[in-house]
Amino acid sequence: MEKLNFELVGNAEVAPAMAHYMKDKFTFIGIKSTERKEQGKLLLKQSTKLPSNTVKAWVSELYGRTFREYQYVAIDLTIRNLRKWNFDDIVTFKQFVAQKSWWDSVDAWRTLFGKYVKLHPDEKAKVFELFYQSDNFWERRVAINLQLMEKDALDTEMLTKAILYDQNTDEFFIQKAIGWSLRQYSKYNPNWVSQFLRTHELSKLAVKEGSKYL
Repeated sequence: MEKLNFELVGNAEVAPAMAHYMKDKFTFIGIKSTERKEQGKLLLKQSTKLPSNTVKAWVSELYGRTFREYQYVAIDLTIRNLRKWNFDDIVTFKQFVAQKSWWDSVDAWRTLFGKYVKLHPDEKAKVFELFYQSDNFWERRVAINLQLMEKDALDTEMLTKAILYDQNTDEFFIQKAIGWSLRQYSKYNPNWVSQFLRTHELSKLAVKEGSKYL
């Protein structure tokens, strides 16, 4: 297996502000998104020519590093190699959602899972079930927002199940996710979202977010 040889070069002067923005939950090396992607460009390109097991090992190694930016690179690797993955790989990647969890990493993982179900629509229900009714609310956030990029192909029954399971959950990031999914889907089916909001008792935050485009 090819050894991972990759280090980011950050700026110690901007690192404290980045950590503060994330409520000081993580240590940052101090590198903004655009520069991180530039520094990781060669690594991502190299990864596309490697077997899936090597890429997965690299993802695991990067995700275990201290600085937060390495978790972003790990997720970038999974998205860049999207076409390599099968359902068993998705199950493997699921474990990372509950590790070092905050909205930034969870929503980035959701991007991977969302892209995967768009590529494999016949597996959408199986991926959804990985996160639906989880004991971990971050995983349930993935279930709620899994179809965020589905446009008019969104499965309303699946979205309804995810929302109603957490209808009364007193967690900001869950209620924000509910509103986010409804708002996004209202771009393509405003009548359905309007009716949903009228016929279900949701939190003020979810209603405010979900009705922004109506």
